[in-house]
Amino acid sequence: MKKEMINIEYILDNVSQMSLWNHLTTPLGLSAWFADKVTVKNNEYTFRWHKEYIQKARAVLVIPEVRIRYKWEEEMDSSAYFEFAIQTMELTRTTALHITDFVEPDDKASTIELWNSQVDTLKRTLGV
Repeated sequence: MKKEMINIEYILDNVSQMSLWNHLTTPLGLSAWFADKVTVKNNEYTFRWHKEYIQKARAVLVIPEVRIRYKWEEEMDSSAYFEFAIQTMELTRTTALHITDFVEPDDKASTIELWNSQVDTLKRTLGV
């Protein structure tokens, strides 16, 4: 079954764009909210959860301080990826985090719930 794209937007008031970027792209930043431990070697990210669950992803698109797209190594759907994009609204100077992910249609609600939980943790680590 082909996966379905979802787009979620989170408004992050009073956050440094550089700090947010570091939390989306560096091992230390990603380990603070996304996975228990993250290592990077040659654009290959290794994510560990609960010591026994490991997944690898490649950074396939990077626009510094704007967008990073990851593709899971074991992903069978060639069009699937997950992406973080940062947008600053000119008028309000508010920062938005846009997350794009691909999910099985039956998993849409639980995936959005998981992202909501993860981003709540991200907000706490950023002091937002």
